[in-house]
Amino acid sequence: MKAISANVTKTLQTGSYLICADNTGAKELQIISVKGFKGKRRTRPSAGVGGFVICRVDAGTEKVRHQIFKAVIIRQRKEYRRPNGMRVSFQDNAAVIIDEKGIPTGSVIKGPVAREVVERFPAIGKLASIIV
Repeated sequence: MKAISANVTKTLQTGSYLICADNTGAKELQIISVKGFKGKRRTRPSAGVGGFVICRVDAGTEKVRHQIFKAVIIRQRKEYRRPNGMRVSFQDNAAVIIDEKGIPTGSVIKGPVAREVVERFPAIGKLASIIV
């Protein structure tokens, strides 16, 4: 995975709920683990924009409910700082379900996507309607 240029505040912990921003049939995701997290003893794994997480589908169609998928966080409410000094925040916490190679499973991404995600996962940028 490529490094992100921004200093992203990691605020989404394990157990946090996210909106699924694609058309895979999932509506709400719950983070169950964060890939690549290295922390001290007794610290909860956390992720931010561009983070690679493993999620459980909490709400959605019968076909995908209670299944486990890999996902990428594309939006977070907590603001983070870009190298040019600008601070970015979104209205909700959202993720997109991806496969093993980092390609989105759905064919449409709803809402804006952070530029840091597109740097790390170019395939998500091709489906995004708005890149902020």
